[in-house]
Amino acid sequence: MTGNYGDYALMWYDDPYEECYEWFWSSLNIDDTLPKSFLEHLYQMVDDVESGKVKTYPFTQDMLDELNDLVGDMIDNVDLNEKLDE
Repeated sequence: MTGNYGDYALMWYDDPYEECYEWFWSSLNIDDTLPKSFLEHLYQMVDDVESGKVKTYPFTQDMLDELNDLVGDMIDNVDLNEKLDE
């Protein structure tokens, strides 16, 4: 802050710095903060995939077609590629 707030009517704080400070600390409770153990687990999973410890399988068009045959009538025949382009 530059300190050029003398001409402004202050709300419920006497000091704009104090208002900013309070909003910062109270807004930390608003965000979803993931636990450290969860993030470490995700990093471990990425390392396992990149090192080849865990085998991965690509999702092919044949698999997508089979999935669509199984649950196609449950969705409104929405073309996901078309939705992504919008």
